[in-house]
Amino acid sequence: MPVPQHGARRFARRATLRRAAGLLNDFRFEQTDPDRFYSALARDSVELIADLYPDPLEGAVVVDVGGGPGYFADGFRARGARYVSVEPDPAEMHAAALPHQASIRASGMDLPFAGGSMDVCFSSNVAEHVPDPWRMGSEMLRVTRSGGIMVLSYTLWYGPFGGHEMGLTHYLGGARAARRYTRRHGHPPKNLYGTSLFAVTAVDGLRWAATIGADEATLIAAFPRYLPRWMWWVMRVPGLRELLGSNLVLVFRRT
Repeated sequence: MPVPQHGARRFARRATLRRAAGLLNDFRFEQTDPDRFYSALARDSVELIADLYPDPLEGAVVVDVGGGPGYFADGFRARGARYVSVEPDPAEMHAAALPHQASIRASGMDLPFAGGSMDVCFSSNVAEHVPDPWRMGSEMLRVTRSGGIMVLSYTLWYGPFGGHEMGLTHYLGGARAARRYTRRHGHPPKNLYGTSLFAVTAVDGLRWAATIGADEATLIAAFPRYLPRWMWWVMRVPGLRELLGSNLVLVFRRT
């Protein structure tokens, strides 16, 4: 597990218990009050990237892979960044009726950008929704310029929020949880296991990160996004990190 470096240390100072409690509480409203959840997540995401990026965000080109309804756009632009989002699902893109001034309909597994064209390539809570998250991660690294950063943050399947709106029933198995949700609500969950929700673990991400050569990128930090700094040690303990980590952030500097 890499020791947080440079900007990751700046973020670590903000990783307080109050922040963690607020974000975890807001997660409960992902389905019932998405404006509340995604607005809070957007604010936190902009602060996260501003901490991790080695230079001011003014003028930096930021691509948000899986940008969804567009909640993150205003926050990055307020920092002076040139923001672009990529979203494959048109229904998701227009779910909040927000303006999309720089959104591209495309898959994160095949990004429509030239190699080394982005200062920051960022993805929040998307990897668990694609069938090949590490192909997406490799694409994100490809489009990041030398000296830029790639930040991949995703929900861990065995954590308390791994089942998304299916709640803790995902511990019974993804397919069974989806059937239980359908019987209870009369329709399948938005995040349907095996179709739009997949079991992605912390060890999956750490193993993939270990395959990245030093001539391609350097893993400069790996930490649980929603936990306070004094609990980051859980990511060093196999098994426990899957249950308590909730969300893993992998931060790379492109070499």
